[in-house]
Amino acid sequence: MLEKYMELMRLRFLMMLAYRVNYYSGIIIYSLNIGVYYFLWMAIYGDQSSINGTSSVQMATYVAVAWMSRAFYFNNLDREIAQEIRDGTVAVQLLRPYSYVLGKGFQGLGEGVFRLLLFSVPGMVIVSFIFPIQLPSDASTWGWFAISLLFGFIINTQINVLTGLMAFFILNNMGMIRAKRVIIDLLSGLVIPITFFPGWAKEILSYLPFQGISYVPSTILAKGVPLAEVITFLEVQLIWTVLLWVPIRLLWINARRRLVVQGG
Repeated sequence: MLEKYMELMRLRFLMMLAYRVNYYSGIIIYSLNIGVYYFLWMAIYGDQSSINGTSSVQMATYVAVAWMSRAFYFNNLDREIAQEIRDGTVAVQLLRPYSYVLGKGFQGLGEGVFRLLLFSVPGMVIVSFIFPIQLPSDASTWGWFAISLLFGFIINTQINVLTGLMAFFILNNMGMIRAKRVIIDLLSGLVIPITFFPGWAKEILSYLPFQGISYVPSTILAKGVPLAEVITFLEVQLIWTVLLWVPIRLLWINARRRLVVQGG
């Protein structure tokens, strides 16, 4: 059974490879984003060497890692699922000998691996020559970061799948998709690290899955988090990957029962 999903992953990787020129230009766009946020944060720091326990070098590293990590965990599965529901092709997908939801997840992983190899890695090399970032040399830190980043991908993909499946019930959920993207970029720590949020906001976000998408993996790599705290971070991410599967499963079961194809 796993071979079918690995094939879906491979096919999505090859499909992305056919349009790789778009992602080479994306390296430039992401580098510009990093530059904008770098100069913004350096202006905020001013003559201060540290704010909230984060040095200016750690902040520069965090910005670069967070944006290049986004290239891996980001995908448009929500739009893809919603479109297939609206045009009726989801009915054909349901006839295939594998889980529709899991299939989408592996397709997203194929896209993520492509972005990681041909986008994030070369992009990080480029920005390391432009901005004063300081990446760890410890192999174990990179290992924990890789595990955390994978969890971040799974959490983000699950939220995307949930949002896409809502098209079964409201048909046109594009407004929800746009709102979801803004919320994730803000509350995941991509735009503003969660340590810079007010105390009450940090308390609320500690009970939500968003920090596990960007803030946790970026912090592990940029700030050199102690092992005990890393384990706590990973446990929280693991809990959310399990919890988010429950509403996906319930929503999918209910959606199949009331499948209505718009226009056909």
